[in-house]
Amino acid sequence: MTVTLDLPSADATRAFAAALAGELRAGDLIILTGDLGAGKTTFTQGLGAALGVRGHVSSPTFIVAREHAAGVRADGTPGPGLVHVDAYRLGGLGELDALDLDSSLEESVTVVEWGAGLAEALTEDRLEIELVRPRGGPVDGTVDLEHPEVGNRVATVRGIGARWAGVDLGALLRTA
Repeated sequence: MTVTLDLPSADATRAFAAALAGELRAGDLIILTGDLGAGKTTFTQGLGAALGVRGHVSSPTFIVAREHAAGVRADGTPGPGLVHVDAYRLGGLGELDALDLDSSLEESVTVVEWGAGLAEALTEDRLEIELVRPRGGPVDGTVDLEHPEVGNRVATVRGIGARWAGVDLGALLRTA
């Protein structure tokens, strides 16, 4: 099932992630794609907050992967940990494999930014989320990276594998 959702702001992107977090459990893999400034880290921040993970969620661009310990969700239930990976600088599947994500995959929700074409090998069950922030700034057609909270985004969510076969993503995400 594929679902498309308009996200008019960074806050809407975080709310989308929070709605999705209610369905997530340890072992889930999310592969995020989208251009620079599309909202991948903003999404992951909303996800981390809703899962109740410890520590500030920020872009792992220069360290490649960050682990956030499990905490307590807003509803008081224990949440899974979060592994946040930026695969942009990785040269291939071998470098992704060297991160040893398999060992933490079953204990945490794993989010891989720029993971398309690499992270699918980690598991047959995953969510693929493409975030698109339309270009078209006032002068040169670029996204305003200085003000990432401004601007509409479109999220396309696709559940892959048996884990997502019975989940009505449309109903789940209408609450975002």
